Amino acid sequence: MKKIILFSVVSFVFIFSGSLFAQKSKSEEIKVWGNCGMCKKTIEAAAISGGAKDATWNDQTKILSISYNSKKTDTKKIQEAVAASGYDTQDVTAPTEVYNKLHSCCQYDRKATEKSNLTATKSCCENEKCSNNKDCCTDGKCEKDHACCK
Repeated sequence: MKKIILFSVVSFVFIFSGSLFAQKSKSEEIKVWGNCGMCKKTIEAAAISGGAKDATWNDQTKILSISYNSKKTDTKKIQEAVAASGYDTQDVTAPTEVYNKLHSCCQYDRKATEKSNLTATKSCCENEKCSNNKDCCTDGKCEKDHACCK
């Protein structure tokens, strides 16, 4: 009888002590732009280097499924690692110089480059105050002092 009680107590302690030291594992999905099998390999490797335990990128949906220990990393760090390899994510844009070094089949239509230029143009050079005076605009951007917009 004592052996059964002792075995039960030891089993109970063993089972529940594991949950005290359990790692906080999270799973998430991140949009990552890319095109092909080479992209897949690079994106997944970059996510792993950013702290993901598992990473799987789908070239059709452009979704990177990751799992990671939230005590060691987070999605921002993982997205920064992916962007550093040349691929734009939903929240982090890859540096242009890194993107330009990607193989030609891996160069995708960039998500933010064109949009951000259009937004900058509209926000100053095409707003109501500047519509009659576009002389102050250079390459779609206002002069540094924004004098023409005042």
